[in-house]
Amino acid sequence: MQPAIQVKSLTKKYGDHTVVDDVSFEIEQGETFALLGPNGAGKSTTVETLEGYRKPTSGDVRVLGTDPLRGGLSWRSRIGVVAQSLGSETMLTTRELLSHAARVFPTPRSVDEVLEIVGLSEHAGKLTRKLSGGQKRRVDLALGIMGRPEVLFLDEPTTGLDPEVRRQIWDLIDDLSDQGTTVLLTTHYLDEAEQLARRAGVIIGGKLVTVDAVDRIGGADARVPVVRWQEGGRVHEERTEHPTSLVARLAEERGELARLEVIRPTLETIYLGMLREHGSHDMLQEATS
Repeated sequence: MQPAIQVKSLTKKYGDHTVVDDVSFEIEQGETFALLGPNGAGKSTTVETLEGYRKPTSGDVRVLGTDPLRGGLSWRSRIGVVAQSLGSETMLTTRELLSHAARVFPTPRSVDEVLEIVGLSEHAGKLTRKLSGGQKRRVDLALGIMGRPEVLFLDEPTTGLDPEVRRQIWDLIDDLSDQGTTVLLTTHYLDEAEQLARRAGVIIGGKLVTVDAVDRIGGADARVPVVRWQEGGRVHEERTEHPTSLVARLAEERGELARLEVIRPTLETIYLGMLREHGSHDMLQEATS
C-alpha cells in the first residue's frame, strides 16, 4: 500500500537561510503521525509544503500520490486542513457556516453529522463569534472534516484549551483515526503526541533529528530509568535497566530509604534532552517556559 504522505530530501531556503534541510519521512495510510519541534524549527514550513501552500527549493513531496503544487480540486477535496486559526469567527451561525463549507465538497458529511461529531449540536443556531474559545476550535475541526478527508493536517489543535476540552478533542481525533483517516499532527504538548500518535518525528533547526515509534524516540539509552533515594542527608540516584532489582537490593542492604522513587523518562524529558543536544539555548528556554 502506498504511503499517504511521502517526503524525500525536502529543502526550503529563503535566500541564504535554510528553513528545512534535507528532510525525509513517510506516513502510512490511516496512521497518526506527530511532527514535533520548537517554534522556528521548520515544522510549519514542512506542513505548508505538504498542503500545497509553499514550493520546495528542492526535494520531492507526495500526498495521496500527488505533488501538492499540482493537485487540483479533486485532490484538494481529499485533504482537510485545521490551521492554528481558521477565522471561524463570522457573522454566520455555526450551522450556516458549515452549510456553506459543505457546498465545496463533492461528497460532504451532513451538517447534522458533523455537528454531532464535534459536539456542537446544541450550538448550531449560535453566531460563531459568540462561541467560547473551545467551541470555536470545534468549528475549525468541523470545517476540516466536512469533506471526509483521507488526510487531515492538524496544526496545534488544542493550544490554549482547557484540559476537559483537550481530552474531548483527543477523543475526536482518535475516532477519525479509527475510521482510517491519516492524521499529521503538530503540537507543543508532548502528552498529546504520546496519546494520539503511533510515530513521531522531531525537527530542530530545520533538520529531522529522529523518526520513530513514540515509545522509542531517543533510543533505548535515553529511556533507561533512574532510581533516586535520600540517604545521609544527600540525594542519590542511579540509572539502571533493572530498577526493580536495584530497589530490592537497596532495601535488603540498607533497609527503608527515604524518598525512594523510580523515574521513567517521559517523551517530554527525552525531547528536552534532544533540544540540549541539537538545539539552541533559546529553543530550550521556549520549550520549558
